[in-house]
Amino acid sequence: MADDPLSLTFAALADPTRRAILARLAEGAATVKELSAPFAMSGPAVSKHLRVLERAGLITRGRDAQWRPCALDATPLREVAEWADGYRRFWDDSYRRLDAYLEQLKERKDEH
Repeated sequence: MADDPLSLTFAALADPTRRAILARLAEGAATVKELSAPFAMSGPAVSKHLRVLERAGLITRGRDAQWRPCALDATPLREVAEWADGYRRFWDDSYRRLDAYLEQLKERKDEH
């Protein structure tokens, strides 16, 4: 796997468990135990997912006594959004062409 930030982010987002963890962290920081609760997997398995998210820069892990709370860092998601936004012109142009085509079909139907 490439080590460029965008590739790391996409790889991290490719897994539904990691996306669910990010959704939970969007509500606020949580411990590994709290993040493990909704999943039928062990704490170590969740920790592996957290390492992937941390490597991609999507979470940070702090220290609070014996706890290591995880928190969301959405900066890489902004980079994904900016990358995807580069394709907005393509989709906007495609929808304009579709609208024009549908308008032509409607005009033809109204003529007959």
